[in-house]
Amino acid sequence: MQHALKEAHKAIHSGEVPIGAVLVDADGNIVASAHNLTETTCDPTAHAEILAIRMRCDAVGAPRLPDHDLYVTLEPCAMCAAAIAAARIRRVYFGAYDPKGGGVDHGPRIFTQPTINHKPDVYGGIDEAACAAPLQEFFKLRRP
Repeated sequence: MQHALKEAHKAIHSGEVPIGAVLVDADGNIVASAHNLTETTCDPTAHAEILAIRMRCDAVGAPRLPDHDLYVTLEPCAMCAAAIAAARIRRVYFGAYDPKGGGVDHGPRIFTQPTINHKPDVYGGIDEAACAAPLQEFFKLRRP
């Protein structure tokens, strides 16, 4: 999670919402890392999770990553949760919970839907306070 936090801090310097993600292979190696780039790229799908998944799928030449784990600093939104399911990610570890925009433990709870094609193991609240801090600071400065 510390590497995902480093990615989140990179996002702050770019004016992006500070969310970072890393993908780890079956041997425990970090094989992709990203942070949000929605503002920089003018792309609403450029969330950290999606970017990391795209990078790794491109590198391995396959649309599925069944032996990979994803670490992300914030509970994935519904879009990212659907991408995680489509990529067949094995496990998801996330830091801060997102009661407003989350799609895993909150909102649509994508992985509990009967039509979902894959349900990863999910572990929330990993380094929760450390992951929530940059988000709280970011929004405090922008929403007085």
